[in-house]
Amino acid sequence: MRRGRSQELLTSECTGARSQNGLFWIGGYCLLPLLCVVISLLLLSGCSSVQRNPPIEVWPDMKRQEKFKPQTEIDRSIFNDGRSSRRPPEGVVARGHMTEDTPYYTGMEGALYVGKNPVAMTPELIKMGQAKFNTYCSPCHDRAGTGQGIVPTRTPSWLPANLMEDRIVQTADGDIFNVITNGRRTMPAYRFQIAVEDRWAIVAYLRVLQRAGHGTVSDVPAEQKADLK
Repeated sequence: MRRGRSQELLTSECTGARSQNGLFWIGGYCLLPLLCVVISLLLLSGCSSVQRNPPIEVWPDMKRQEKFKPQTEIDRSIFNDGRSSRRPPEGVVARGHMTEDTPYYTGMEGALYVGKNPVAMTPELIKMGQAKFNTYCSPCHDRAGTGQGIVPTRTPSWLPANLMEDRIVQTADGDIFNVITNGRRTMPAYRFQIAVEDRWAIVAYLRVLQRAGHGTVSDVPAEQKADLK
């Protein structure tokens, strides 16, 4: 009888311990998400747009910079009138706007196109012009400048000019520069893709192509005419 009683007490104690452990784990699983929610709410409460106290800065806030904001009043010890917006000093040119109204930048001299390229003709200039011409011009005008590029081949309605025509040969260098810069008719402007010095290089190389395309036997030096076939 005693042994049976002891087994019953032991069994009841084990059952009670199991039930307590079960309640502990259930309570833990319920409290953990609740605790996370409470912590998240506390953290999010600091993100409101209205704050009574300045937040703690781990590093200096970028909103506070040593600079003048437009149309604001500043310390009069810096400028007597207290204005933050100032007139630029005389002669100052904004970065990227150093485009003086000269033949080099516009291709114009007064109301007329520049007749001759203002850049000295050198082998380096012609080589640069060849590289830029083959990159930007040849897709429409082909590498020989005859207007038989891949673009009109694929799109017959697109008719680039034949740069070997007499009317273009007789065109002023400044006019060609202006067309490259601002475009004309179906040709788009290339002033954003091609720098000023590269546009003049293209004009120089085009003149070389035109001279080669319209050359005659009389243009060949006497010492080289014997090599002609």
